Amino acid sequence: MEFVQKTIDLAYNNVLNGGRPFATIIVKDNEIISESPNLVAQTNDPTAHAEIVAIREACKKLNTEHLTDCDIYIMASPCPMCLGALYYASPKNVYYVTTREEYAPFYSDDRKYFELNTFYDEFSKPIQERRLPMKQSYHSDALTPYQKWKDLNNV
Repeated sequence: MEFVQKTIDLAYNNVLNGGRPFATIIVKDNEIISESPNLVAQTNDPTAHAEIVAIREACKKLNTEHLTDCDIYIMASPCPMCLGALYYASPKNVYYVTTREEYAPFYSDDRKYFELNTFYDEFSKPIQERRLPMKQSYHSDALTPYQKWKDLNNV
């Protein structure tokens, strides 16, 4: 329970300092490996979500891209970007303190192509039907980096 309270306190203090109400703490063997509030407002970096920043720090500290021995505490059910990062990091557990539905009366962060209440639906659409304009730019050398990776990694 102490890590839940610490996550809440980190998010709360971030709000007091002009940031957004999100925070992440990564724990291994009951010790905090990394922690971060959401730093989007402070850094003008839309990828500086608390989960992303804390995962980067923990992986550097542990010299790995896998957090399979770690528990991750987050303020809210994760956005799609952070959910993807959590899947890649593969922690033992992810503990979230609240849900989007619970905090919706107090906070929203809608953008041109992104609204939390419809974003997951966008993933299920074919690329050409999504709100974000995406066009494939084919090139004859497009697969060479992947082929080289396969050769070098004996796959």
